[in-house]
Amino acid sequence: MTRTRGLRKSRVGVVVSDKMDKSVIVEVTRTVQHPLYKKYIRRRTRFMAHDEANECRPGDKVRIIETRPISRRKRWRVQEKLA
Repeated sequence: MTRTRGLRKSRVGVVVSDKMDKSVIVEVTRTVQHPLYKKYIRRRTRFMAHDEANECRPGDKVRIIETRPISRRKRWRVQEKLA
């Protein structure tokens, strides 16, 4: 059982790259309302996530969870593969 001192953030996104060893790039898309025109627009953020088993492939839908820094750019890890 893992203990956490609070709730860790989690995001759902799509794997866009798996060219590294034990790492994947996950693109998370969210919709935000434009402050002036009130139209909803898509914003995307790309996270580098740790994939210990090297099982994720581009196009997979995954849930990533916040974790301690693993490397200079990796602060997330793949929690589960959704689709």
